[in-house]
Amino acid sequence: MRSLRIVAALLLAICASLALAQDARTSEAQAAARDWIALVDKKAYQDSWRTAGTKFQANITAERWAQAVQRVREPLGPVVQRSGARTKFTHQFRGAPDGDYALVLFHTSFERKPEGQETVTLEHERDGKWRVIGYSIQ
Repeated sequence: MRSLRIVAALLLAICASLALAQDARTSEAQAAARDWIALVDKKAYQDSWRTAGTKFQANITAERWAQAVQRVREPLGPVVQRSGARTKFTHQFRGAPDGDYALVLFHTSFERKPEGQETVTLEHERDGKWRVIGYSIQ
């Protein structure tokens, strides 16, 4: 019984250290991506535009964004499952000035596209918040 408790304590310690292994920066970027993409899931396209980053808003109007995302996203049907957030950070992004960027990739299953991938591109803006500046589905 004592050895079982020791094993349980070791497993708990390992799990706790793995949870801490993901740094706060990764957690923040992923949370911002998930919060934003939840708006798209709910078809709250105007809200997704309003909460996006300045680069996003400068490149597309709210109306054109709503039209574009409806045209691409709605035919796929609702999200069945979204998992496997993987985050990559970079300071250089093609077509943009040097900055603090994150790409968050999700494996997403839609009702009519069982094997998809969504990429949410974020910028760490001057106010210290991660905001979406790009979104794509493959």
